[in-house]
Amino acid sequence: MLVVTDKALKELGLAEQALSGLTEAGVTLHWYAGVDPDPTFAHVLEGREVLRSAGCTAIVAVGGGSSMDAAKIIACTRSSDESPDQWVGLNKIPDDVLPVYAIPTTSGTGSEATMGAVIKDPAEQLKHIIVGDDLLPQAVALDPDLLLGLPAAVTAATGIDALTHGIEAYICIWDRGTRQENGRLAVQGVFRWLERAVSHPEDIEARQGMAVAAYHAGVAINQVGVGNVHAIAHQLGARYGIPHGQANALALPHVLQACLADAETALAELAVVTAVSDAASPAARAQAFVDAVTDLIRKVGIDETDARIQAADWEVLAHAAMDESDGYVSPRLLTKPEIMDTLKRITAG
Repeated sequence: MLVVTDKALKELGLAEQALSGLTEAGVTLHWYAGVDPDPTFAHVLEGREVLRSAGCTAIVAVGGGSSMDAAKIIACTRSSDESPDQWVGLNKIPDDVLPVYAIPTTSGTGSEATMGAVIKDPAEQLKHIIVGDDLLPQAVALDPDLLLGLPAAVTAATGIDALTHGIEAYICIWDRGTRQENGRLAVQGVFRWLERAVSHPEDIEARQGMAVAAYHAGVAINQVGVGNVHAIAHQLGARYGIPHGQANALALPHVLQACLADAETALAELAVVTAVSDAASPAARAQAFVDAVTDLIRKVGIDETDARIQAADWEVLAHAAMDESDGYVSPRLLTKPEIMDTLKRITAG
C-alpha cells in the first residue's frame, strides 16, 4: 500500500501513528511524503514513480486536502502514461483507478468525502479541478487524536473552509441529494465548535465536532459543488499562495453580502439553525447570519485583508474567477464589477 502524505507528518511520526493498525496487521507500506501545500502535477508524477516501483494496489492518504487530492490523482496513474493535466474537468480520468482511503489530519477541506481533486499549475498560476466518480475515497477514518495540537491558524483557516463548503452547498440552486441536510450540519458544527477548537487545541470534543462538521461539508459539496467564494479563493491561492481556507475567509463575507437578496431564504434559515437570529423578517435574519459569519472569522483570528494581493492583478483574477464560477450552481453568478469590488476590499493597503 502506498502512503501519500507530507514531509512534516512523516517526520513527526503522525502518519505512522495513524497507520499503526495496518503495520501491526502485516501490511507493507511504501511512502511518498513529498506533497506540498497546493499539490502540482509534478507531485503526481513523483508519486507515480513510487507507486509503480513498489507495485502498490491501494493508496492511503494521511494529511490535509493537499495529500488527499494528490493521492486521488496518483491513484489514476498505475497503468496510464497520459499526462495528468489531460484529466482536468469532469469524468476524464482513466478507467483503472486504485482505491484510495483517507485519514484527514485537518478539519475543513472535505476532500475525504468528495470525488474531486484540485491540482495547481504553477506556470499558469491556476488551480485545476479534476472530477470523477472513482476519486471518491473508499473509506474515511476521522480520528480526533490526530487533530490535537493543530496550530490555531490552521484550525481557523480549515474550519472556515468547512463553513464555506456548508454555506455554498446550502444556498445553491440545485436541490440534489442531502446537500441541505449536510450543509446545515456542517454550518451548525462550525458555529458550535470552531472557536473552542482554536482557543483550546487539546480539546478532544471540539476536535471531534470539527472533524464531523468538515465531513458533512464535504458530503454536501460532493453532491452540488461549490460557488462564487471558491471561484475567487482558487485564484488567490494559485497566484499568491494564500492558503485555501484563508482565501475563502477573505472572500466569504463579501460574496454573501453581494448575494444577500438572491439567497435570502436560505441564509435566513441558517440564521435560525445556528441561533444567530430569530427576527421576524427573513431579510433581517439573512443579514444577521452574514454579520455572524464575518464576526466568527474575526474571532478566530483571520485577517480581513491580505498584502499579497496586488491591485494590478484584479482584472486577471476577476476574469479567471468568472470563468470558473460559470460551471457552479450559485444563487447568482457574480459580475465582474462585483468580483473586482471584493478584490479591492480584501487587498491590504
